[in-house]
Amino acid sequence: MSAKKSFVLRLDEAAYAALEKWAADEFRSVNGQLEWIISKALKDANRSPKEKKVNIAPDSKKTGG
Repeated sequence: MSAKKSFVLRLDEAAYAALEKWAADEFRSVNGQLEWIISKALKDANRSPKEKKVNIAPDSKKTGG
């Protein structure tokens, strides 16, 4: 799991209420909803961070005997 950066975000009450309702409609927390919105926006703009590729060696062939 990657480390997460904390920061303060100030929203007006109406925007927060709308965000809170949207999150509840999708069974997410407000924080989870914000993460989803930001992640989707980054993907839509082709700006999402590159995923680290893990090289996994294929299983070696077992020889029977």
